[in-house]
Amino acid sequence: MLLDRTGPYEDSLDMPLPEPHYDLDRIDYTRVIADRDAIRGYLPHRYELEMLTAVVYVDPERQIVVGYKDVTPDEFWVRGHFPERPLLPGVLMCEAAAQLAAFYAAWQKINDGKLMGLGGIENTRFRRSVVPGERLTLVGKGSRVRPRLTMFNVQGYVGTDLAFHTDVMGVVLERAEEA
Repeated sequence: MLLDRTGPYEDSLDMPLPEPHYDLDRIDYTRVIADRDAIRGYLPHRYELEMLTAVVYVDPERQIVVGYKDVTPDEFWVRGHFPERPLLPGVLMCEAAAQLAAFYAAWQKINDGKLMGLGGIENTRFRRSVVPGERLTLVGKGSRVRPRLTMFNVQGYVGTDLAFHTDVMGVVLERAEEA
């Protein structure tokens, strides 16, 4: 389901598509590196805010990570966004991107076990709607991966259609006793 390409956002949607970080045809969804239970060992998100179903590829040399979110009809946002035509909210796509980057940092022990939080999002474009019943594949590529700060460009696909892309920044969160 492509977005309406008319109106005030027409020019931003006509920006050239970014080059894929990874060949989508090479993704093996049956080779799960971390399922939801394993992801819980690396990320603190629970219940409605668990945005990753699985991680299926990690390449430390190229700083690439691939995961996915299966979008289901019983998710908390479906009733209200929008009742007649449920669409995965863009802010949740960005949250899924941030969780993928945070998983990579924790998996690679980049941040010494410290909690990473979302420090910012930039250069975000939504190019296709994502609806219940679809799988949102997330491909992240680290451009700066340091213990206190990470920067990832994440691309989200439904099949081979680019749904969105964004840059996410992760920062180490201080514990209350450290502040």
